[in-house]
Amino acid sequence: MTGTGFGMDRKVRLAVLGAGLIGKRHIQHVLAEPQAELLAVIDPMPLGQKIAQDSGAKWFPSFAAMIETHRPDGVIVATPNQAHVANGLEAVAAGVPALIEKPIADDIAAGEKLIGAAEAAGVPLLVGHHRRHNPMIQKAKEIIDRGELGRVVVANAMFWLFKPDDYFDIDWRRQTGAGPVFLNLIHDVDNLRYLFGDIVAVQARESGAVRGNVVEETSVILMEFASGLLATASVSDAVVAPWSWEMTTGENPAYPKTEEACYQIGGTHGSLTIPSLDVWKNGIKRSWWEPFEKRRIAVQDEDPLALQIRQFCKVIRGEEQPLASGREGLNTLRVITAVKQSAASRERIVLG
Repeated sequence: MTGTGFGMDRKVRLAVLGAGLIGKRHIQHVLAEPQAELLAVIDPMPLGQKIAQDSGAKWFPSFAAMIETHRPDGVIVATPNQAHVANGLEAVAAGVPALIEKPIADDIAAGEKLIGAAEAAGVPLLVGHHRRHNPMIQKAKEIIDRGELGRVVVANAMFWLFKPDDYFDIDWRRQTGAGPVFLNLIHDVDNLRYLFGDIVAVQARESGAVRGNVVEETSVILMEFASGLLATASVSDAVVAPWSWEMTTGENPAYPKTEEACYQIGGTHGSLTIPSLDVWKNGIKRSWWEPFEKRRIAVQDEDPLALQIRQFCKVIRGEEQPLASGREGLNTLRVITAVKQSAASRERIVLG
């Protein structure tokens, strides 16, 4: 259903549904993207109407109101999580490709319904796991896929930082589902799946011993991959520490940047740290007695949210397949759901 009707100079007309914090960032990236044109902002609030006016775009209170008179080439869904499936189904019914913020759904059954509808209709669905678009992750995948590390057998991911007390003044942040596993680790799990393939089983433990809230503040996870690779991930929002994507990559300027690593990846011929892209190897012979050679791989820094919009345009034009499809987003959500199930049951959970 995509890829037709685009001349050489025809821009991709995009609508943004939801003008909250992430919606506003998407609006700015659409405005800055040479391939795109911001057709509409869809938001029932007066602030949404003002943002549309300031952006030179049309304003509509709902997707249904817009589609009566104006048809975008694609829609970016940046509404609250619980509305993602309903909004996605609206787009699919109208035949409009959609980029949906993560998570694609609140639960697996609803996500399956949405993706099934999109696949049956042939409407592209993308999910906002924007870190896949980061040039550093792209380069890391290139290093791994070309075999520079040999066979990758182990990986470690860390999300350690401290969310201040006033962060929890908002009630929902203390409730089930609002902890760092669903809100934060989902990004890291998606990165690991992108780099290493399918996860087939997980085992997890979690704790809320410091703050005593219902929601977890610390979780430790063992992941088994189809390839035989084993990975660990530890997440805590109750420790003062520099080892997280937020604190090491500089992707979001709101966070202080350190020169530490958040992922370590080990292979039979070498190891890799992320985000620095340091490759560690022995010289002539692989041995624990041999000295190391360290090489840092250079990569151009670009905003992954901007690159995500650019790729959405290419998908709509029929030039590329989604880097983070709706199906991929659902499979990442399956892993996170299994992590929570394992922590509750204290059992190893096998993914279907």
